Amino acid sequence: MHRQVSDDEWADAELVWEYHQLHHCLQPCSAAIGLGCNDLGVATYAAELYHRGLFPIIVFSGATSRDTWGVFPRGEAVHYRERAMDLGVPAEAILVEPHATNTGDNITLSQMVLRSSGLRIDSLLLVSMPYMERRAYATCRQAWPEVTPICASAPLTFEEYVKVMGDSALVIDMMVGDLQRVMEYPKRGFAIAQEVPEQVQTAYKRLVSAGFTSRLLST
Repeated sequence: MHRQVSDDEWADAELVWEYHQLHHCLQPCSAAIGLGCNDLGVATYAAELYHRGLFPIIVFSGATSRDTWGVFPRGEAVHYRERAMDLGVPAEAILVEPHATNTGDNITLSQMVLRSSGLRIDSLLLVSMPYMERRAYATCRQAWPEVTPICASAPLTFEEYVKVMGDSALVIDMMVGDLQRVMEYPKRGFAIAQEVPEQVQTAYKRLVSAGFTSRLLST
């Protein structure tokens, strides 16, 4: 049974949701990276952006995780490729990086794939879950500073995304975990530092105290 989320918890979650999104103005890029996760909507939206002419080639990156091994048994990247092809993206426009198990790997291993293809990359469209935009951006700026990253995700509200994913508590757990990484990873050299407004920090602390902790980093 899914945990019920109170009105106050929902309000805090919406603050965190909004912070995670960067609202970048989309423009054509040298290539795209579709960051693997438990949301096939990433591949769906990436296909839409391809058909809009925003990039000529995309790397789908991702192995499996505890959240994806049951739904994407052949790996996130492989299932993403199949979804994109079902939506009309030609096979020659898709590269597969099947080994990444975290966001840093998504960037660094995709960088290797793109470089081995001989493409010159100076800008990247990072396609991710809506609440992963900020972490993807910060990771890319740290791991591949030569390129300009633009972040994109399906244009959904928090309520709409929860309905798609079907479990509000799990979505909040994931967002809380991502926010912790936004704050902690710069100290570890994994991402650039970003300002976190006080009200977002307060919302984060309340959600942690309320028990939304399953995706926090282990100490």
